[in-house]
Amino acid sequence: MADSSQPLVYLVGAGPGDPGLLTLRAVECLAQADVVVYDKLVPSRLLQHAPPTARRVCVTDLPGHHPHQWPHIQRLLIDEARQGKCVVRLKGGDPFLFGRGGEEAEALRQAGIPYEVVPGVTAALGAAACAGIPLTHRDRASAVALVTGHEDPSKPGSLLDWSLLARFPGTLVIYMGIGRLGVIVPELLRHGCAAETPAAAIQWATTGEQRTVTAPLAELPGAVQAAGLGPPAIVIIGPVAQLREQLGWFEQRPLWGKRILVTRPRAQAHELIRRLEILGAIPVLLPTVEVREPADWAPVDRALTALSSYQWLVFTSANGVHFFLRRLRQRGADLRVLGGVRLAAIGPATADALRQYHLEPDLVPSEYRSERLAEALAPHVAGRRVLLARADRGREVLRQELSAIAEVEQVAVYSQVDVVAAEPQVLDALSRGAIDYVTVTSSNIARALDRVLDEPSRERLRSGQVAVVSISPVTSAAVRELGWRVAAEASEYTTAGVVAALVRLAKTPD
Repeated sequence: MADSSQPLVYLVGAGPGDPGLLTLRAVECLAQADVVVYDKLVPSRLLQHAPPTARRVCVTDLPGHHPHQWPHIQRLLIDEARQGKCVVRLKGGDPFLFGRGGEEAEALRQAGIPYEVVPGVTAALGAAACAGIPLTHRDRASAVALVTGHEDPSKPGSLLDWSLLARFPGTLVIYMGIGRLGVIVPELLRHGCAAETPAAAIQWATTGEQRTVTAPLAELPGAVQAAGLGPPAIVIIGPVAQLREQLGWFEQRPLWGKRILVTRPRAQAHELIRRLEILGAIPVLLPTVEVREPADWAPVDRALTALSSYQWLVFTSANGVHFFLRRLRQRGADLRVLGGVRLAAIGPATADALRQYHLEPDLVPSEYRSERLAEALAPHVAGRRVLLARADRGREVLRQELSAIAEVEQVAVYSQVDVVAAEPQVLDALSRGAIDYVTVTSSNIARALDRVLDEPSRERLRSGQVAVVSISPVTSAAVRELGWRVAAEASEYTTAGVVAALVRLAKTPD
């Protein structure tokens, strides 16, 4: 429940599309939300910043159609706030710029509901930056006008003076006007705007789906129609639009426009997805397994009770670290019980997970696989007791090799469960060949993915029409056992290694 001394409603700008452009203040507000009311175009990943218990309401689920939903939105904000709940109204772009944030603030003020407005990166700024068009330039424009194209320029009583806008001495940015260019452009030309004025239209700005069309103003409607651009889009008119030829950078990123299937568990996919977004890709999430607590904690609890009897504690994944140490804390113990135990991690991600708990691993192999970890441990564990903390399924190589020289106990500190219901839209995209790459980060994930695929999808993976990128030789072997072709394999068996492999593959000529 919200603190009565704090605002009850936060009108929060979600930015123009790239989840990385959400402000830190917006993240803080979402973290304390009891209810999130969000626009349809808000990236779904932003909702992950809200607590799992928060109610999530998309405005399209409210009664009525678009023009008639606003009273329902305002009523929802007021009703939830009056129950003492912290409400975040998450709006695309900036809440006070063509987002009806002003009307919602007025409704809250009239109802006596305290609120805070959190600015966001508006679409004009995001689209211009990512299209390589500076809205102002010392030699070309010293003023910017932001207008809505939603109005009919020829209607009586229009709030916009198109004759004045046609003579505006700067950059004209039109929101929500992509579908009305056939009316807006002739109106501007009729009032004196030069036909050769540079212009641009940017669709899905700041995302891997961004598409930009440039043309002289008189030709822009035809160019937009020929390219098939539609909403959401921004139109920029003025001399600065010509600078895109020199300053365009967004589409030059190495993975721009590539649709990449991420198959990691939802809770672990963020790092890979964000790395892909920064490189211009369009990540598509299809979790194939879920990570859960083990069905029976008893073996783990017995090992925790006897921790002082082990000389080495070995982790083969970051998940193992988190589940093991959380269980340790749940049982009322703390890190002091590990004082006499040496720690081994299979790779850098697992080592970093230990460091999150202020634990420095004593051993990390140079190659991040079970065989190399066993080789590195062998001189240290001979004749000693070793505890392996791992998943309930996976390769037995490490236990088998160490058992020949040491007393080894293995406990499952977490469980991997295949996802029962996969996303139909994502599977359909894979089946149609609308996915460019599939990333596979473990043998279990490969096998779980295969179980939910239809035959056309399997054939695309077998033929290489959809390229598979594997995290390691062990994973590649599992992929090939399924009959799929491995297009690329990470040199370093980490998330960063998978991304590097994708970049190398994308640079390879077809």
